[in-house]
Amino acid sequence: MTRLATDPVASLPQAPSAQRGALGTLLRRPAAIVAIAYLAILVVVSVAAPLIAPADPLGLDLARVLSGPTQNNLLGTDSLGRDVLSRILYGGRRSLISVVEGVVVVLAIGVPLGLAAGYFRGWGDSVISRISDVLLAVPGIILVLVILAVVPRNEDVAMVAFAVLGAPSVFRVVRGATLRVREELYIAAARVSGLSHPRIVMRHVLPRITGPVVVQASLFAAYALLFETGIAYLGLAADPSTPTWGGMVGEASTVIQQQQWLVIPSGVTIAVTILAFGLLGDSLRDALAVDERIASSAARGGKRAPAPVVVENASEPASSREGALLDVRNMSVSVLSEDGVTPVVEGVSFDVMPGETVGLIGESGCGKSVTAYAILRLLPPELVLASGQVFLDGTDIAAASDRDFDRLRGRTLAYVSQEPQPSLDPTFTVGSQLSEVVRNHEGGTRREAKQRALELLELVELPGAQQVARARAHELSGGMAQRVAIAIALAGRPKLLIADEPTTALDVTIQAEILALLRRLKAETGLAMLLITHNWGVVADTCDRTVVMYAGQVVERADVQDLFDRPLHPYTRGLLESEPALAEPGALLTAMPGSVPAPGSWSSGCRFAARCPFAVAECSDGAVPLAPVGTGRQSRCLRVDEIFGAVTA
Repeated sequence: MTRLATDPVASLPQAPSAQRGALGTLLRRPAAIVAIAYLAILVVVSVAAPLIAPADPLGLDLARVLSGPTQNNLLGTDSLGRDVLSRILYGGRRSLISVVEGVVVVLAIGVPLGLAAGYFRGWGDSVISRISDVLLAVPGIILVLVILAVVPRNEDVAMVAFAVLGAPSVFRVVRGATLRVREELYIAAARVSGLSHPRIVMRHVLPRITGPVVVQASLFAAYALLFETGIAYLGLAADPSTPTWGGMVGEASTVIQQQQWLVIPSGVTIAVTILAFGLLGDSLRDALAVDERIASSAARGGKRAPAPVVVENASEPASSREGALLDVRNMSVSVLSEDGVTPVVEGVSFDVMPGETVGLIGESGCGKSVTAYAILRLLPPELVLASGQVFLDGTDIAAASDRDFDRLRGRTLAYVSQEPQPSLDPTFTVGSQLSEVVRNHEGGTRREAKQRALELLELVELPGAQQVARARAHELSGGMAQRVAIAIALAGRPKLLIADEPTTALDVTIQAEILALLRRLKAETGLAMLLITHNWGVVADTCDRTVVMYAGQVVERADVQDLFDRPLHPYTRGLLESEPALAEPGALLTAMPGSVPAPGSWSSGCRFAARCPFAVAECSDGAVPLAPVGTGRQSRCLRVDEIFGAVTA
């Protein structure tokens, strides 16, 4: 394969880690700097209160009751002559501890439950959501007052109870963010590469929802401080002699007619602290935000239908051969809705032998990608595998448990999508993602995984592997991103690679390089491939056999050369005649009329009849079977002998 003369990554900036990048962005925001500085100073002075307080916070001086700011008492004294500045410093210790208790508990409950419910869905999501709704309907302050009546003057218990009642709000935000992130293509890519669900949640979902979590934590910190102030104001928390900011506000309110100043120090401290929490949360959210220009993809965890759906052509003979690596037998996929069951793919059968490349070709909407998603068990929730069997290396993966199928992902079966950049996690470097997959499949140390990652980048012919490993998805070109996606797919040394239009988004030169790379990998590793495409040039250049699909059905199967020499279905013939690369110079290019019918509007007879120039009345009388024609060929056409002539074995 010809390499580019220049290094395509020579000008890439050295990508910092996600944490360093977020910190750099945060420190460029004046509001964030002010908030961080204020909270840091507040924590330091509260912790160091015994060392820096000018007086004993409990020391009485009845000669200086309710004095305003003086040289001896910079913030004045209270109704018992106690120094206000010293009480604020000591009071910060109790108030900040209460805030930390509340935030830790609310995050410890809300974040794990939100992640689990949003990622795994199912009955667990329903149960947790119902409990959350019930807790949100409970008047929180009443329940806390009841708890304080049972355990009087225990601020720790009060803050834990407040956090438990606040957890449903965090849960709902985290669940919503997780639902969105789990639809990203890189989550599906991580599943296909063989990563476990806990690892995906912790490494790829949680970092993406850090922004909403941080905002919720900062908001709850502000609410926790207000709550602590309220119960201290009412005298329900700590001992009245213990300095707290809320207690100081409560005391100041009783003597406000005599000394208005007394409410200002504690009140301003509380207000500024709440404002600082809010500013810090907003700034952190913006700093941790991921570029939403990266396209989302609808790759979601599929599920199997509760009962098989009987399809018309379920009795068609499968195309399986002995020793097939992938053997798809009469597979059907349907949409389940309130209106009933609508088939999307019906009775699809084909196989892939070890080391063989099979092309799955047809127009958009014919069911090619749905077929691949069904094999990968990545069907969207609205689609179900209605019937059929899918054998991978002798295992019926359509009937296998999730645990058993997860063992095959990445090791036996791998996937490369047509959108390489969205299939890469934008919050991690390329090297980090590759190393993670390598360690998941092969174990070893971080150093060994990193070395293997560099070897994989070199295997897919990426010059400057060290620099590419330090880059992130947005720093890669389309061709580079596709090579990285292929490297990740190869990390588990799979036997079968499913490539869904891997060159569609690339220019012609890069397409040729990717196809040459796939051919070389096949020759060197013995990799078998199922290549989904609508490009006849890709089929001719890469594939050994071809499966042509139309309106959810296989309409023709043949070796590539036989199919090009003599197509045996009008649809295949129409596709070839409308291919610009195959047209005679100066000849008028033929275009097929009409378009692929949508699921639910398929004819009961030949589905191509409405667009077929050879259709007759009998083509619409009933279902047309996929019948053998000659040796190793099949066609779904009643008039194959009339139109194309007799085909002998």
